[in-house]
Amino acid sequence: MLAAGLCAVFSLQAQGPDWANFGRYREANATAPRHAAAVFMGNSITDGWAAQRPAFFVDNNYIGRGIGGQVTSQMLVRFRADVLDLEPRAVVILAGTNDIAGNNGYIAVDDIFGNIVSMAELARAHKIKVILCSVLPVYQYPWSPDVDAVRLIAELNGKIEAYAHAHKMPYVDFYHAMKDERFGLPADLAGDGVHPTAEGYRIMEEMLKPVIDRKGR
Repeated sequence: MLAAGLCAVFSLQAQGPDWANFGRYREANATAPRHAAAVFMGNSITDGWAAQRPAFFVDNNYIGRGIGGQVTSQMLVRFRADVLDLEPRAVVILAGTNDIAGNNGYIAVDDIFGNIVSMAELARAHKIKVILCSVLPVYQYPWSPDVDAVRLIAELNGKIEAYAHAHKMPYVDFYHAMKDERFGLPADLAGDGVHPTAEGYRIMEEMLKPVIDRKGR
């Protein structure tokens, strides 16, 4: 399980010259195989997924491109280097929770959604299958306890789901599969309420892999 402080690391990243953190995967991208089954774009949840469950990625020809603490604006900036240039067959976009937590200051839900749509449109323009994922449930962010996480996550997920259906893109609803009675993540799925445990990732894998394997968009 990743510590909640990984999400807060963004405040340090923002002070440096490489705001979007192109450097994180520059060397890996130079040697990464093209046409992987999927590239996973995201934040610390995706980063921790690849770190904790490497066999899921290696065995299925997936590439992890998550960076702890990142917001969708940063992901959009590095989307070409970390997704498009790798020419994968699919991209899995799991993004938005750090925006809601305010890692880069306030951003409206419509603007978070717009960044996710922009990534999806870029991928489709490059004939990459787009798989949109719901933001995982969060009852309270340990580093941003005053944020109305339950309401804002539900609002963003509603927009992502409607967009996916309207554009015939797969939508993987982790939210409803994993939420508890408080509309957060139960302790057995995320000890800190945000980052999945091994059991949480197992549930996500079982939901996601058949969608990646399915032909077409």
